[in-house]
Amino acid sequence: MNRPRLCAVAVRSGAGALERLRAANQRTVLATLASEGPMSRADVVRSTGLSRTTVSSLVADLIRGGQVVETADRGRPHKGGSGRPPVLVALSAPAGAVAGVDFGHEHVRVAVADRAGVVRAEDEVHLDVDADGAQALDRVDAIVRELVERAGFTPEELTAVGMCVPAPIDRRSAGIRTPIMPGWHGLHPGEELRRRLGVPVFADNDANLGALAELTQGAARGAHDVIYIKIASGLGAGIVLGGRLHRGTTGAAGEIGHVQVGEDGPVCRCGHRGCLETLASGPRLMDLLRPAYGETLGWADVQALEASGDRGVRRVLSDAGRQVGRAVADLANSLNPELIVMGGPVGRVPSVVEGVRWAVGRYAQPETSAALRVVAGRLEDRSQVVGAVALAINRVASG
Repeated sequence: MNRPRLCAVAVRSGAGALERLRAANQRTVLATLASEGPMSRADVVRSTGLSRTTVSSLVADLIRGGQVVETADRGRPHKGGSGRPPVLVALSAPAGAVAGVDFGHEHVRVAVADRAGVVRAEDEVHLDVDADGAQALDRVDAIVRELVERAGFTPEELTAVGMCVPAPIDRRSAGIRTPIMPGWHGLHPGEELRRRLGVPVFADNDANLGALAELTQGAARGAHDVIYIKIASGLGAGIVLGGRLHRGTTGAAGEIGHVQVGEDGPVCRCGHRGCLETLASGPRLMDLLRPAYGETLGWADVQALEASGDRGVRRVLSDAGRQVGRAVADLANSLNPELIVMGGPVGRVPSVVEGVRWAVGRYAQPETSAALRVVAGRLEDRSQVVGAVALAINRVASG
């Protein structure tokens, strides 16, 4: 007499489990779109591991529910195949605003955008960021509030802030502990700015956010395994594996600038000797060029000389690219990426890009080098602030 009741309970229990599984799969799809931006349904299948039928059904439900939309853009056929480009799907843009903050060592750039990532207001100021972290955060607090108003939003519409800092952030403590930024030692930058603005703040380093920017809006759009190299006053890498940023256990993944290339080399600002950064960073290159071109030589002058074909400048920059490319080749042998994107004011100069390309071709395994391209980033000086905006949008969208 009890058997039908038990069967009914079993049916209800099974239905509940299926509903929970479907809800979990929906969250997986939403998180993937939040992390990677607009994607084709086929790319969602590849990124999530869900079946094509399941993804098709889930996306249809999410479109009906208003959480996902089909975009006007179209992607490219998978692996360069022929045929009609696929329709892309993306998270719908809810009301509200986000801000992106890019701290350099000598500047801060701030952008306020809507939840679709369209920048409505942006500003940059020169600032000695390294010396006093609290003062720099106070200045950013004021700039964000001003730009929110200039962009036409109310303070209550600001939902989150993405923050870029030019140093590793310890994922365990969310703090900065590095001699590179002495005025920030022991600070928890995300928490400090959250306390000032009263909204969630998500912090990451400049190389990671440059990688995120190029992945969502730049040269790496549509790629899944990418190494982004930023060369400016320092040198670092942002690593994307399977379409997601790889930060490592403590957040120090990609610190390629501190690979030791000579035990008796110059002392690095990190405290060690012979780091790659001491040979190929912006300040080092200026030290090499000024004796021949004058002590007033600036980076804009170097770029102009490189563009005009100056042999001395091109030789110095190409040599730097080859030094970086040697280390990048080792990293490529381990990670087997499809793309290396060169960013930062030094990294995207053609002679540096070509030097990296030569070294990767020379030192990476033949199968590895044949499968990847080395290109310059497309977002130039705005990479980090665009990445910070994307970080804020992604974190809010994924809950």
